[in-house]
Amino acid sequence: MYDDVERCVRAVRSKDARFDGWFFGAVITTGIYCRPSCPVVPPKVENMRFFPSAAAAQQAGFRACKRCRPDAGPGSPEWNVRADVVARAMRLIADGVVDREGVPGLAAHLGYSTRQIERQLLAELGAGPLALARAQRAQTARLLIETTALPMGDVAFAAGFTSIRTFNETVREVFALTPTRLRERAARGRPAGASGVLWLRLPFRAPLCPGNLFGHLAATAVPGVEEWRDGAYRRTLRLPHGHGVATLRPRPDHVDCRLSLTDLRDLSTAISRCRRLLDLDADPVAVDDLLRDDPVPAPLVDKDPGRRVPRTVDAAEFAVRAVLGQQVSTAAARTHAARLVAAYGEPITDPAGGLTHLFPDPRALAGLDPDALALPRSRRTTLTGLVAALADGEIDLGVGGDWRRARDRLSALPGLGPWTVETIAMRALGDPDAFVATDLGIRVAARELGLPATPAALTRRAEAWRPWRAYAVQYLWATGDHPINRLPTE
Repeated sequence: MYDDVERCVRAVRSKDARFDGWFFGAVITTGIYCRPSCPVVPPKVENMRFFPSAAAAQQAGFRACKRCRPDAGPGSPEWNVRADVVARAMRLIADGVVDREGVPGLAAHLGYSTRQIERQLLAELGAGPLALARAQRAQTARLLIETTALPMGDVAFAAGFTSIRTFNETVREVFALTPTRLRERAARGRPAGASGVLWLRLPFRAPLCPGNLFGHLAATAVPGVEEWRDGAYRRTLRLPHGHGVATLRPRPDHVDCRLSLTDLRDLSTAISRCRRLLDLDADPVAVDDLLRDDPVPAPLVDKDPGRRVPRTVDAAEFAVRAVLGQQVSTAAARTHAARLVAAYGEPITDPAGGLTHLFPDPRALAGLDPDALALPRSRRTTLTGLVAALADGEIDLGVGGDWRRARDRLSALPGLGPWTVETIAMRALGDPDAFVATDLGIRVAARELGLPATPAALTRRAEAWRPWRAYAVQYLWATGDHPINRLPTE
């Protein structure tokens, strides 16, 4: 969108927050870049420049606005809804791959050469993978500076910088303030948190319907791994350098997030996964506007706009849980998953609640005894086949994976039919157009709404909802009286 100057100017003049994250506006006379909704008086059109990413604006010599804090806005919906290589690269960078494995590691995940990746990112985003990762490190550093009492040296290395000098130079260049000055400004509003525990706000584009989002996560929570406590959804996180616990509580204009991490280097990855879990980078206005064009879902959208797709922090975990949930109730699926967790999960301590384990990864489950599972024989075979394929790397469900290839390989496994494959595509892969036409709840809703009830006919009818069919699913599910549609009453 950034190359459509007229549209960008209109968004800046109207201070339209819906476009935060879609592009960034810079002012050549001040050397500052902002989000479109920045409250300052818009500059003259001839002094505006537009960029597709914060990294591109920084690389062009602009520094972040101290008032609208463009580094703290919602992420671009584009990278979550597209399946091409640039979008896959952006999701991997957000997950910290470049910081952990460098640009060659990023290229290896995508199956391209480093030169190809750099060329494609530069062409579309105006910045290469190193510049994009640098922008993310700067944002992580700011969070640590403002929300912890860590010494600046620890902040630098936790944020991914290789030297104190680089850390200082980057913070000054991006934010026009020294790290010490940033901390002093933040301290005026609130005290810094304890080392290893961070409180932050996760912004989103309004509207947001917390009932379907948090209600779904709470209703399907696996004991020991997830819980609903004191008005918040809590869960354990398996992270590259250790583990963590996320506590997420809905607020009117943001999600209150508390992260307890064993290694602060995992901060940016934890934030990225929490945002992905809650689908916070979606554009609900675009989704709802399209669905309102259809007279059938339109009343459902008007009743509770802003429904998100509840996703996952661990795609392999969700795939296993999807198999356990085949043809059983939500309660039974939770019970089966809890047994796996107790037998194969990694124990953790949780002083703030009742979480006890990390969900076992595929390698831990590769050695499970099928006969010990209280499942039908056919489902045991399905589960062990899936676990083996995930453990061997035959199926890539990661944020940088190819959605079509993942679908094809899942479909080739015995016992994985359309419901399971599309459920995994919707919630684990993050495909916004996934559609579970064979789901019982969807078929019941379709019948009540006068839509075709057979999967093939309903799929044809749902063509009008593309590319947002996964969101249409959320509205169809809302017609039923099920705990997934409402916040728990404690």
